[in-house]
Amino acid sequence: MADVNTTPARVNPERAGAKPEARPRASDDWAVQTAVTIERLVESVRSNTSDRLVSAARLVVFGLLAAILGVVGLVLFVIFVVRVLDSYIPSGVWVVYLLLGGLFTLVGLLLWQRAWKRPAREH
Repeated sequence: MADVNTTPARVNPERAGAKPEARPRASDDWAVQTAVTIERLVESVRSNTSDRLVSAARLVVFGLLAAILGVVGLVLFVIFVVRVLDSYIPSGVWVVYLLLGGLFTLVGLLLWQRAWKRPAREH
């Protein structure tokens, strides 16, 4: 029967004649650890500052671009509506201005009334 205290060669490489790997001590690779720590710190600071600033700047730029294009589109749409209504209503353009002014006033009053009915949020 095999001895219980002996380990096979595949489990214990020292008994099989293989040299044990030399493990570097903590004091041997302090330069590598310091470099890794500094790199990790710099990456953390960069991700917390410049990445967020770039995202905020993109949000501001694209938001302003969308707002400007939306206003331009709205103005062009109103001009289109005025011209189309002016061509179909037989009297002068003042009737079109009166109709659109009344329509915009009604929409504004409805939105104003809706805003007053909404309960105020508590902060």
